[in-house]
Amino acid sequence: MSKTAIIVVDMVYDFTNENGLVYYPQNKEILPNIKKAIDICRENGALVIFMQHCYRRGKPDKNLLHMRPNCIEGSGGEEIDESLTVLPQDYVIKKRRYSAFFGTDLDLVLRENDIRRVIIVGTKTNCCIRATVTDAYYLDYDVYVIRECVATSDEIVNNVHLTDINKYFGHVIRLEGLGSDYFEKV
Repeated sequence: MSKTAIIVVDMVYDFTNENGLVYYPQNKEILPNIKKAIDICRENGALVIFMQHCYRRGKPDKNLLHMRPNCIEGSGGEEIDESLTVLPQDYVIKKRRYSAFFGTDLDLVLRENDIRRVIIVGTKTNCCIRATVTDAYYLDYDVYVIRECVATSDEIVNNVHLTDINKYFGHVIRLEGLGSDYFEKV
């Protein structure tokens, strides 16, 4: 079994579909790359984890005070994009904050599966990706972000955050370079 997991952050309807509440085209553009990255990870025995941004219907949430309501449970906006296949062995973990670690059992799931390396893909590089990478780094995971598999609404902002991630918190790699050397076996 591999000691690597791919964490797919917030590739949900409200972010990836033209009719979603907080859609932007860059998210739709990276979906085929994310699918390819997931396939490579599965072929190499990596754990696949989908983070599902989801706010509780009718309950207060600090994040919703300052942004457009989105990803409300039961609305369909919180559903994983239909182009990404969730298999029975995959994990789907709900989150309500930018970091996939904050207020979730992601760290527990990773440790139970003896994961040491995380590959992070998804949306919003400047919020959810950056916060997840930072927490993964502080929790002592070996962190990788695939450049063609992350996006935000502004390419300059995307590049600034990827530069910082690569310098301080982990490694930014290219999808074409994702090979068997990223999947240490037990």
